[in-house]
Amino acid sequence: MDREKVDWSELPIELWPKIGKCLENHIDVLRFRSVCETWRSSIPSSHPNSPSFPMKIPHPINSSIKASLTQATLYLIESTDASFGSKLDPLAPSSSKGWLIKVEEGPKGVSLRLVSPISGRKIFHPSEDSPMIWNLLNYRVIELCKSYTLQNTGRFSASVSKVVFFPNSSWVGVEDSVACCVFLEGRLGIMKHGDEKWALVDDKNFYYDDVIVHRGQFYVTDKWGTISWVDTNSLKLIQFTPPLCGFGNKKHLVESCGSLYVVDRYYETEPRRRNYFGRQENRDAAVECFKVYKLDEDWGTWVDVKKLGDRAFILGRNCNFSVSAKELTGYQGNCIYFTDMFDLRMYSLDDHSIVTIDFDPSIEKNMMPQTAWLGHTI
Repeated sequence: MDREKVDWSELPIELWPKIGKCLENHIDVLRFRSVCETWRSSIPSSHPNSPSFPMKIPHPINSSIKASLTQATLYLIESTDASFGSKLDPLAPSSSKGWLIKVEEGPKGVSLRLVSPISGRKIFHPSEDSPMIWNLLNYRVIELCKSYTLQNTGRFSASVSKVVFFPNSSWVGVEDSVACCVFLEGRLGIMKHGDEKWALVDDKNFYYDDVIVHRGQFYVTDKWGTISWVDTNSLKLIQFTPPLCGFGNKKHLVESCGSLYVVDRYYETEPRRRNYFGRQENRDAAVECFKVYKLDEDWGTWVDVKKLGDRAFILGRNCNFSVSAKELTGYQGNCIYFTDMFDLRMYSLDDHSIVTIDFDPSIEKNMMPQTAWLGHTI
């Protein structure tokens, strides 16, 4: 049966605002409004009081210290017919594969900064005289996730190991947003918009390792692999899984294809937790191996995962995520990308080897083609 083609321009004008406000990501809203004058005028660029970054927030330890929350967004960039022949062609030699970029937002009027998707290092174009100019209308741009960093100065500058923020969309007011963090010594903190200081959640537990946003809620894991979600109204934890009882040194939460995973990191030596003053060296110990577990939500049990298939897990400085390796330049499936005292490395679940990578796969490799990007296998 032949489907009748529909001329989008003939749709009733009252439908455009309803369609446009179904778009949650800022980049999707921008692309929607860039199509034509009618679409642009149908919706605003965002809620008048949507979250804006850098955002001034109370410092988690000392409220007298000025602090701000910065945001970076990870995108999957895919070539289209319109992008062939552009300056970015060398970044994606195969038109069937895309690449990852991570963009850090600065104050209004300041250019966006390109940073490494894994290590968080700033990426500079080799030639300052010919900066890259990207017309994103010529590419397929997909937002994968956001990450957040607490910025401040002083002796308490290294007080938080990870912070997440939710909800954060073009149609949500900042007054409805909440931040959740894991302190360096393992406590869990939460702050609602307008609060003058952070509140502790389960202040008797000093063993939390990671926090993510999953299905619209904050999920946390402790050192035993027990996952709980945070009731932001009562500031109480609701246990979601039984203990994993993994014997690794640090647990990471990763969402992949809608499922929840715990990646258990094993160090060669036991690292000490740093205190508020960050006196211990700001590097992880050397990694020996990883073990991966998937939550079977139907049975409420943990499944030992030996194969990730085509998926690659990225344990970044500020966020964890998974990608399809076959869709990306420079990444391998069934691998975990991470940082430790040797900087950027890749762990293979196939043979349990660890490869040191001088620069991130994909974009950094191609922007600095004369630099070797793979090191030794250990």
